[in-house]
Amino acid sequence: MRMADLTQNEKRLLATLEKEKKADAPHIAAVMGATPEAVVQWAHLAQDKGLVSVERIATTELAYTDEGKSYAQDGLPETQLLRFILPGTQLADLQKHAAFKIGFGQLRKKGLVKVEGTSVTKVAGTSTDADEAALRNPAAADPKTKELIKRGILQECETVRNAIAITPAGLALAQQGLDLREETGTLTREQIISGEWQNLNLRKYDITKLPKKAYPGKIHPYQRIIGEMREILLDMGFTELYGSIIQQSYWNFDALFQPQDHPAREMQDTFYLNETLPLPEGYEKVKAMHISGGDTSSTGWGGSWKEEKAEQCVLRTHTTSLSIQYLAQNPNPPVKAFAVGRVYRRETIDTTHLAEFEQLEGIVMDKDVNFGNLLGILREFYNRMGFESVRFKPSYYPYTEPSLDAEVYVDGIGWIEMGGAGVFREEVTAPFGVKYPVLAWGLGVSRIAMLRLGLKDLRLLHKSDVAFLRETPSYRKSRGGV
Repeated sequence: MRMADLTQNEKRLLATLEKEKKADAPHIAAVMGATPEAVVQWAHLAQDKGLVSVERIATTELAYTDEGKSYAQDGLPETQLLRFILPGTQLADLQKHAAFKIGFGQLRKKGLVKVEGTSVTKVAGTSTDADEAALRNPAAADPKTKELIKRGILQECETVRNAIAITPAGLALAQQGLDLREETGTLTREQIISGEWQNLNLRKYDITKLPKKAYPGKIHPYQRIIGEMREILLDMGFTELYGSIIQQSYWNFDALFQPQDHPAREMQDTFYLNETLPLPEGYEKVKAMHISGGDTSSTGWGGSWKEEKAEQCVLRTHTTSLSIQYLAQNPNPPVKAFAVGRVYRRETIDTTHLAEFEQLEGIVMDKDVNFGNLLGILREFYNRMGFESVRFKPSYYPYTEPSLDAEVYVDGIGWIEMGGAGVFREEVTAPFGVKYPVLAWGLGVSRIAMLRLGLKDLRLLHKSDVAFLRETPSYRKSRGGV
């Protein structure tokens, strides 16, 4: 290793270590008048050249949480409550104590109290002394300490220090003499003309080292994919629809010929609100369609149809509610529109399901459109999104007939269902004066995003994971593959 290959900061570090031999980064930083972070960075560069060694030493210590600090002063909730229990103490008396909510559960769990009717008594020969001892002098191997960590009273805090030592090669180089003159990183015009630059200590640059990563601001990866879908449909000649996330049940269900006793309308699937809205003019046609089929060949669903149930507001369960309202306002062809927005359903949250997610909805209405046109539109959309292989299979939806599910093929995974589609039934279009076929589809946006971004957990799309946001490319060409 030549002296000329060292940066000025590496030389300063070696000069310091020639005297110190080995020390922690904060100590070296104080001697050099730099920050510990900068010293560690210089040390790693020197380590790559075999001049110093950097030892990362991590130690774990136990510390009180904010809640734990309070308990260390006043005692654990169960201890506070136990002091309050005297002969004849009633459960109602304990409920007045501030520590009751947490403390009583712990007392019952540890078998420290006995409840008979409304009376509470201490169990003889028991105490919280062991728990209090663990709180005041926690030991990592103590089961009581582990329990306090689990309860969020104590927390494990990792402390990291970097020990930096000079190697024999570094010491030999330092003993040759180090030029510690101030470096010149930028030459002025005068220095060049006068020739002064020849006597300056010019800063050396290692062109083989990668620069520090820069993380510019960028649009969230999920929003970029939604924007890409929007651009594709706008390019295909569609008009975008917008609407409120709060919809009347009439538009969300009834106008789409979903019976009022359909399982999807029950509380376990839909978020109902206290608000109601008056039914729109002409709602009687939809009512008649449900009861008897109206003026069509349909027999309807039969039974009863209640206005108050149709007036109830909900968080929209699909964006189809926007499509049917647009058709009601525009019953004459041609119509070619789409909506992409958030919808809400009561789901058990896991890696592939959320209670709120985005849906892409589209409709096409014209004189001569048919089922084949629907397949062509879906195939074209998925091809433009980067899915080369698309297939369809029969399915069932309450407001379309015929109906289908669209699937795409992904290498390494297989065929994946992406959404449903079909032709609106006569029972949906007739009450609004629509006389021509309406092609409709609803596609899952988040599922496409998971495939495009290579995710296995849907929740990551909505978390503020800085690493995920930084490492996801700002642009990814989609055509030709996922």
